[in-house]
Amino acid sequence: MQDHEAMKILVVDDEDRIRRLLRMYLEREGFEVDEASDGELGLQQALLNEYELIILDLMMPGKDGMEVCKEIRTKKSTPIIMLTAKGEEVSRIHGFEAGTDDYIVKPFSPREVVLRVKALLRRANSSQVMNSTSKPKDILEFPHLIIDNDAHRVLADNKEVGLTPKEYELLLFLAKSPDKVFEREALLKEVWKYEFFGDLRTVDTHVKRLREKLSKVSSNAAKMIVTVWGVGYKFEVNHE
Repeated sequence: MQDHEAMKILVVDDEDRIRRLLRMYLEREGFEVDEASDGELGLQQALLNEYELIILDLMMPGKDGMEVCKEIRTKKSTPIIMLTAKGEEVSRIHGFEAGTDDYIVKPFSPREVVLRVKALLRRANSSQVMNSTSKPKDILEFPHLIIDNDAHRVLADNKEVGLTPKEYELLLFLAKSPDKVFEREALLKEVWKYEFFGDLRTVDTHVKRLREKLSKVSSNAAKMIVTVWGVGYKFEVNHE
């Protein structure tokens, strides 16, 4: 049996064929799968239950995937993969702005979706693949902020901060190079593994969300993410 057999995944798509196909491939890998046929039902299930990951269709009647993703993000940090028939760059950008962690364009290979699911879950649950007895602790410690990369946890003034996988990766990337200024284009390439041209708002949106989450428990931690106007962002350590 797979070691992730108890992991629950929610598939939200108005096409019955897509839901059945994803369920078949995911269950074959040992995942437990719930389904929702529209955005409203999907949102209710996402908020009422605990899922390791949500696969969310963008284009649905009524409440679309973008709205559902935004509302989930106000309550939870569950990893989200967005499915869409739109291949335009703007759709991908808007998906990341809403809080999506990954993005797959229809038509897709079910095997590709399974691989993306596994990769995202590995990043979100990295503590399960780390052997702390044979490797040194992977922890970054700063005044007011601790990033425990072994456990994939962030503590601000000793209080845990719930971050999405992309928010966590962004914070970790910046924190690994204190005081180094990164342009938005560089952050998109290194953190998102995409090269966007023109619209860089997805970085600004994630930085804003990251600061807001940190500031709820520690204003000092939030201030460590500094905007360098006209350039990008840096992680600034304030030695008190």
